[in-house]
Amino acid sequence: MVKQKPTFEAIKPDFGHSFTYQKFDEHRLNKNNLWHYHPELELVYVNGGSGKRQIGSHISYYTNGDLILIGSNLPHCGFTDALTGNTSETVIQMKLEFLGPDFFNLPEMKKIASLFNSASGGIAFSGKTKRKIGDKMEVLEYQTDFQRLLSILNILNELGNSEDMRLLNAEGFSFTTDVKDNDRINIVFNHVKNNFKEELTLEEISSMVSMTIPSFCRYFKKITNKTYIQFVNEYRLVHASKLLAEKPMSITEVCFECGFNNFSHFNKSFKAFTGQNPSEYRNELKNVMV
Repeated sequence: MVKQKPTFEAIKPDFGHSFTYQKFDEHRLNKNNLWHYHPELELVYVNGGSGKRQIGSHISYYTNGDLILIGSNLPHCGFTDALTGNTSETVIQMKLEFLGPDFFNLPEMKKIASLFNSASGGIAFSGKTKRKIGDKMEVLEYQTDFQRLLSILNILNELGNSEDMRLLNAEGFSFTTDVKDNDRINIVFNHVKNNFKEELTLEEISSMVSMTIPSFCRYFKKITNKTYIQFVNEYRLVHASKLLAEKPMSITEVCFECGFNNFSHFNKSFKAFTGQNPSEYRNELKNVMV
């Protein structure tokens, strides 16, 4: 079995630039869909479409596009692929000190500094903020380097003042600097990502990371603020959300396709997770997308 860990992505702005700007579309797909991390903050706008978010220990499903700010060294997977159905994807990456070590300590930068601090757990923006900032990010394509820099500062300031935000790892995600611990949590995340449709036992995963079951349970809860069983079930439920939205499958088929082996338990868990039972969730999405 291949034991993957998140790839360290080396991001180097082009010569003469302090940040990285990229735009992807149907002619140029973003192929970086692996579990990865980097010291740069990353602001991503997905124009339309739907897909999964996996940022730290947070897993969720987005529809009608997405706007996300990811903090420094916060592991995450790519948000789009050939099946996402988005029009384009715009990505801005910058180091915390990309304008100098003290720039964001200025009084006028207080909101942005606070935003960067909150981004350590990942932030998703919705509503008017998503639409307005998404438009501004797409306009960057036609601006000069200096105009882009001013626009990015304006974008960050507006995000810092927005109320349309949700912390994705609200209870924290501790990505420890210990290499051994990094390898362990990454083995766990990738094992769940690749095998969530199968039976996943504590005995198996504890053995994979060379820990006893009690030690593993304490370790995983400390890192993610979730139990392993909770994390696995959330991954399955997010996949169920995706199938309900995108595939003409019966709810029973969705249940078993996601790794649940009890329909009643699936219904109860889905309602606890989303606030709706599967049929209500699917019907609401149909009404939104009409």
